[in-house]
Amino acid sequence: MSEYPFEQQLHNYADVAVKIGVNLQAGQRLIVRGPIEAAPLIRLITVSAYQAGARLVDVIWSDDAVTLARFQYAPRDSFEEYPTWQAKGLIEAAQRGDAFIAIHATDPDLLKEQDSDLVALTQRTHQRHLQEYFAHIMSDKVNWCVISYPVASWAARIFPEVPTEQQVEKLGAAILTICRADQPDPVAVWQAHTQQLAARCDFLNAKQYTALKYTAPGTDLTVGLVANHIWHGGQKETLTGIPFIPNVPTEEVFTMPHKDRVEGVVTSTKPLSYAGVLIENFRLKFVEGKIVEFAAERGEAVLRKLIETDEGAARLGEVALVPHNSPIAQSGVLFYNTLFDENASSHLAVGRAYRFCIEGGPQMSNEEFAAVGGNDSLTHVDFMIGSEAMDIDGLLADGTTEPLMRAGEWVN
Repeated sequence: MSEYPFEQQLHNYADVAVKIGVNLQAGQRLIVRGPIEAAPLIRLITVSAYQAGARLVDVIWSDDAVTLARFQYAPRDSFEEYPTWQAKGLIEAAQRGDAFIAIHATDPDLLKEQDSDLVALTQRTHQRHLQEYFAHIMSDKVNWCVISYPVASWAARIFPEVPTEQQVEKLGAAILTICRADQPDPVAVWQAHTQQLAARCDFLNAKQYTALKYTAPGTDLTVGLVANHIWHGGQKETLTGIPFIPNVPTEEVFTMPHKDRVEGVVTSTKPLSYAGVLIENFRLKFVEGKIVEFAAERGEAVLRKLIETDEGAARLGEVALVPHNSPIAQSGVLFYNTLFDENASSHLAVGRAYRFCIEGGPQMSNEEFAAVGGNDSLTHVDFMIGSEAMDIDGLLADGTTEPLMRAGEWVN
């Protein structure tokens, strides 16, 4: 941990979220979504946003205890009900061109004792009501960013061996360091980092591999890529020309797989925290792009519900490459939080594909998008498959194969 004062680091983190993450524009409105425990950071984000020229900052609060209380005490037939005012508000904000910061910080085991059917139903209901909002997010129509914040239940899960009174502080230190907020000028550091990711994307976009071949213990998988795919990483740009970084931290480059051209088996290398439940040590088998078999040592019922969300949930929507020497992997911390763990490991995602990952994608109709191999779904869930034992090859259009990653690291 840097000797740079903690309070200044938290200010830096807020500035990174506002100035680098969403890159808030003067006159723009900002919607912040986060847990009540993150109030200190949300207040700093609010100040930073107004200093950057925000017209209005609005906060939507969440609370794990409130979420858990519903599953414990609410009528069993009430779980398809939803705060429609909130969904309408988010959709209207996206249509208006507001910016969005989401703070993802929750107990990864929050709902582990709850009915998996109700957990799945709640997820489907949430995704259905926010489908139009997510369409704006995944089509680069708005600038958005996801960050995190240390909360007690999450910190206790990661650092059970640390005295209780020190757990949140230890997690906070890890988050601020990994997010480069411990630097005197984190904005400049982030700008340099995004340039490195952009160079990697340029290399991959020039290659235009037709498929990627993954080999590791428990994994023998070939993932076809759509024609005219586009690799992204670090900084993105809205359709109106606003550059932004959707994930802080970020170490990945990613693109779109072909929904019908995935063959073989893949084994997870990190737990997946999904809907308040940990899914651990799971294996998926793909035939013609679709998951036809699956198994998990823990959380298999929830994994099943995820895959059965809809037709697209059993197919891939994202392929992402992360070197094993990334700062998050080297920290040695298993975060039980996809925002962090996906940036420690190469990963895939089931469900909805990002339309901006193919030339002309945002302008395609649903039928056109499906015809070129794009996947659609109510859900989009990343899961980690990379390790220091993974090799990845790129397959070229002429049938030749060349090494892309070896032992989890870039070859070039």
